[in-house]
Amino acid sequence: MVIPTYNERENIATIVSKVLAASTRIDILIVDDGSPDGTGTIADEIAATNGRVTVLHREGKQGLATAYLQGFELGHERGYTYLLEFDADGSHPADRLPAVLEALDAGADLVLGSRWVPGGGTENWPRSRELLSRGASIYARWWLKSNIRDITAGYRGYRASALRGVDLSGVGSAGYCFQIEMAWLFERTGHKVVEVPIRFIERTKGISKMSRAIVLEALWRVAAWGIGYRARGLQRRLTGQ
Repeated sequence: MVIPTYNERENIATIVSKVLAASTRIDILIVDDGSPDGTGTIADEIAATNGRVTVLHREGKQGLATAYLQGFELGHERGYTYLLEFDADGSHPADRLPAVLEALDAGADLVLGSRWVPGGGTENWPRSRELLSRGASIYARWWLKSNIRDITAGYRGYRASALRGVDLSGVGSAGYCFQIEMAWLFERTGHKVVEVPIRFIERTKGISKMSRAIVLEALWRVAAWGIGYRARGLQRRLTGQ
C-alpha cells in the first residue's frame, strides 16, 4: 500500500492504524515529500515499531504521480503481488480494503474504490464539491469514451504483473490527472477493470491539496487525450486498419 504524504501529521498515525487493522495481508510504504510539519518524522516513528511499515523520504514536494510510480517500483523490487493506493487525509474507508483484495484475487487487473456505482457515495461533502467530482468523471468519460464510472478515483489496487506489463514511459500527469490517465491506460489496453463501492468521507483534519492548477491540468490533458484518441480512430477507419 503506497500512501503519499505532504503535511499530514494530524492524520498519518490514524490512517496507518486503520489500514493495518483492515487486512494482515497489507504492508505500507509511506512516501513523504519533505513535509514541513514533520509528517516524515512521525512516519519514521511508526516504522520503527512496526515491521509492516516503511518510509521513503523525498526532497520537496514532487507530486502525486511520481510518489506512486516510485512506490510501484519499490513494490516490484520487493516482489509484491498487488500494489495499492490510499490517501492520507482520512477520506478513504479502510474497511473496504478486503473488498479490493477480493476483487484482485478474483482476477481483476485494476480495482477502483468507486463513489459513483450502486452502494457508493460521499459523506459530509457540500453539494458543490459533489457536483464538481461527478462532473469531472462525466467530462473524462465522455472525452475518453470510457465505461469507468469513477475514473478519477484514487482508492485503487493494481495487479503487479499487469502493471509491469504496461508501458508507463508516456505517463505525463503530475497530480490528480494521473489517476485518470492510469485508469484509462488499463481500460484501453484491455485489462480487467473492476469497481467496488465505497463511501468517500470528507477530511476533518488538515488542508486539501486540491488546487485550481490541478483541476486545469486535468481539463486540458483529458481533452487533448480525447481529441488524439478520436483522431487515431478516424485514421484507422479511413485506412481500413
